[in-house]
Amino acid sequence: MTPATPDARWLELCMDTQENGPRLGAFWAAVIGGEHRASADDPAGDVVVDVPEGGGIAMCVVPEGKTVKHRVHLDVYTASIADLEALGATVQIPAEESGLGWTVMADPEGGEFCAFLREPDKLPPYRLHGVGIDCVDAEATARWWGERFGVEPVNPEGEDWWTLEKVTHDPVMTLDFAPVPEPKTVKNRVHWDVYGDVAAFERAGATVLWEMPKWITMADPEGNEFCVFPPV
Repeated sequence: MTPATPDARWLELCMDTQENGPRLGAFWAAVIGGEHRASADDPAGDVVVDVPEGGGIAMCVVPEGKTVKHRVHLDVYTASIADLEALGATVQIPAEESGLGWTVMADPEGGEFCAFLREPDKLPPYRLHGVGIDCVDAEATARWWGERFGVEPVNPEGEDWWTLEKVTHDPVMTLDFAPVPEPKTVKNRVHWDVYGDVAAFERAGATVLWEMPKWITMADPEGNEFCVFPPV
């Protein structure tokens, strides 16, 4: 059952970067159809997109580098794999080898993402169409987040993954929860921020990890980090 009043409202995606510079943000801006905005005080900057509230990516400089496969990754549309390679991406698993409908790629810092081909005339201006989340219990995690956002998770017939639609103001972007055998071992390098009430999240089973002046970092029951900002 979803709550009458959702606990959470989508704010933005965040991506860790070990480089205090524009490279990763500029790459992702070009990939998803956005603009990289940086300053002398914040050279890593942010990816800003011309879509309703909730689009774009905040780039977060961290001291640690990538050590394991991303358990939270981005899915994008592209006209060709070569276009992404020209921007600095590398192919990890071609669709032709996996037999799946996407190519697994890595960004300039080694972060995995999935590329889905679309005809050039059908390529949308905003090309980020999903966030993939690896889970030990995909159904439980999808239902937990569905309850927080006030939407019912969808399980495509015959599939073992679950999806949340229309969580953001972008009608296309989804959160997709897929089962994997391995547990989470390190902090995710991609997470999302929400507006919400920390106490409501705690009552639902989330855990406070650390407090910052403007937000509280929490973990969902699977251990996925997310940040909670006061409602506006």
